[in-house]
Amino acid sequence: LHYAFLLRSPPPTLSRNMPRGPKKHLKRLNAPHHWMLGKMEGVWAPKPSPGPHKMRECLPLCIILRNRLKYALTNKECMQICMERHVKVDGKVRSDHNYPAGFMDVVEMEKSNDSFRLMYDAKGRFILHRIKASEAQYKLCRVNKLKVTANKVPTIVTHDGRTIRYPDPDAKVNDTVKVDIATGKATDLVKFAPGALVMLTRGRNQGRVGTLISVERHEGSFDICTIKDAKGHTFATRLGNVFVIGSGNKPLVTLPKGKGIKKTIMEEKAEAIARGDLA
Repeated sequence: LHYAFLLRSPPPTLSRNMPRGPKKHLKRLNAPHHWMLGKMEGVWAPKPSPGPHKMRECLPLCIILRNRLKYALTNKECMQICMERHVKVDGKVRSDHNYPAGFMDVVEMEKSNDSFRLMYDAKGRFILHRIKASEAQYKLCRVNKLKVTANKVPTIVTHDGRTIRYPDPDAKVNDTVKVDIATGKATDLVKFAPGALVMLTRGRNQGRVGTLISVERHEGSFDICTIKDAKGHTFATRLGNVFVIGSGNKPLVTLPKGKGIKKTIMEEKAEAIARGDLA
């Protein structure tokens, strides 16, 4: 008798007023900080469409066109540019102005002869790094899963949602594969091992570049990686935040301005004075 109230169906008004499915809107104050949208510039922010990158780890195309490149003044103009099929992401035309582009994606606009790779600066913010046409032919993908399908086909699943069949037999989780954008096949492999050149994609040190020194294994908890940058600064982060971009001192992709070296505010001030930006 005490549990009889659990068996009653909910009142009809409750089920009728409940929302169905995910939210379709995003307010500007709740938008990711690294989009760098002005707090007082409006109420709404673009809600990224479902896609290969998470909502809070992506940059929608309309923010790239309107806020970063200034090719459009309004969201409506971004929509027109995309619907006219001017924007390619990883070699495919994307007509959705809310398409979520993410880390290592190649954004191309043939009309303006532009090619960019989405990277992080040393402060963890998305940066559109301009690249040459030869470098726009490939991208780096982190191996997130390694599995064998029902038909005994070995496959890897990458950080941008790709499933690549018959990869290099040496490929393991946390390694990085170099993917040819035109064919979608892995052409090269960089192992996750001490001495590898890595970039951090999450955490307090997001965007920093350094050499992997060691990995501490913690059963039942998070494995911790120790990294040393080019200036000799050592820092630690979780294993899941580490993205291998090369071996030794040779990255497979060109790095944005600053080369992933984080500076103190005093170093930034001294450089600004040397440039003449500060009196």
